[in-house]
Amino acid sequence: MKVLFYTKENCLLCEEAYMLLELFEKDYALDIEVRDIYSDDAWLEKYQILIPVIETKETTLTAGEINLQSLEAALQRHSS
Repeated sequence: MKVLFYTKENCLLCEEAYMLLELFEKDYALDIEVRDIYSDDAWLEKYQILIPVIETKETTLTAGEINLQSLEAALQRHSS
């Protein structure tokens, strides 16, 4: 399952969110694409105050929404 992970350097919330993704990586066969928002002006404009952002085909979770339960629910919806 393709997962886009928008992040930036020196971001503790991003590190914590990535660790959550790693917990589910094998169970859901995740293909995690890490995207640094500073490498693309459109990503920077869209996500600068929302990061980390985890995006699947059907769900987008931003910093305040990312936790173990919400991430697992999003992954389950996508894998059904």
